[in-house]
Amino acid sequence: MFEVPILLILIIATALIFDFTNGAHDCANAIASIVSTKVAKPKYAIAMAATLNFVGALLGTEVAKTLGGGLVYPHVVEGCHILVLAALVGAIFWNFFTWWMGIPSSSSHALIGGLIGAGWAHAGPSAVNFQGLVLKVLVPLVGSPLIGFFVGFLIMWLLYWICSRHRRARVIATFRRLQWFSAGFVALSNGLNDAQKTMGIITLALVLFGFLPAIEVPLWVKIVCALAMCLGTAIGGWRIVKTMGNRIFKLETYHGFAAESATGIVIAGASLFGAPVSTTHTVSSAIFGVGSVKRLNAVHWTVAKQFIVAWTLTLPAAGVVGACAYYILHFIWPQ
Repeated sequence: MFEVPILLILIIATALIFDFTNGAHDCANAIASIVSTKVAKPKYAIAMAATLNFVGALLGTEVAKTLGGGLVYPHVVEGCHILVLAALVGAIFWNFFTWWMGIPSSSSHALIGGLIGAGWAHAGPSAVNFQGLVLKVLVPLVGSPLIGFFVGFLIMWLLYWICSRHRRARVIATFRRLQWFSAGFVALSNGLNDAQKTMGIITLALVLFGFLPAIEVPLWVKIVCALAMCLGTAIGGWRIVKTMGNRIFKLETYHGFAAESATGIVIAGASLFGAPVSTTHTVSSAIFGVGSVKRLNAVHWTVAKQFIVAWTLTLPAAGVVGACAYYILHFIWPQ
């Protein structure tokens, strides 16, 4: 009789561990530029990112609703309490693997892949909302990097045109101050999008256990998810910071401002429509767009190939691990 509440507690704890790894993994997205351009010391950049991640996590729930009920049908997986736990295992495995390798893959798509894999293992393709998968995941998966690239390119082109009449030293000094705002914008939008994904997963678990009648995120879920992501951001992911800040393109202050501004615009816009986009995909593609304004060969395109391979593998790899985790957990907790 105590099995269900213990399992629910385990699911919530695992979800918060994922949220922690998400914050650590995606810390680089908000601070790579500002640290690489030496605008801020790492400890101050992390403090800023952690604080704004927390604030952003409390500002909306549209993405949470997509993760909670827009990818797998709650009525199809009703009663399958281990489904959410299996999805989280798949996502956490991929997060740790890519974090260890220093690969800026998407925590968002790892979680989505784990959820779909576990749902498919439980009830076959009937569990998956393919319309939601296409509109809310696959279209943004392709669209957000492309939009990030072109918005970054456009902002950088405008900055070159505006700043061409001013002395280089003055331009760099000006954007040293402005980068604080653009990096903060990325951190805020990252919290608005990424923390909501864990909120949606916990809310789905509460619905499956019968504690909630529908996918509506409780306040306590918002707060604990925001705190977990904030703590993960405070730990940081330095392997990925090095990749984002140096391997793609040698950033200066105005490059960082352009890339961060483009990233914040794309992610904030996607969050309003409930699309769980990848901050990692968006910010890295924005850096490629910014670097391309200078000249195409200024960008390390071999790194882009590595990124695309990682991005392509994330959904199916996390899905396979999520499905395997489901079968193992189903043996432990028959449903």
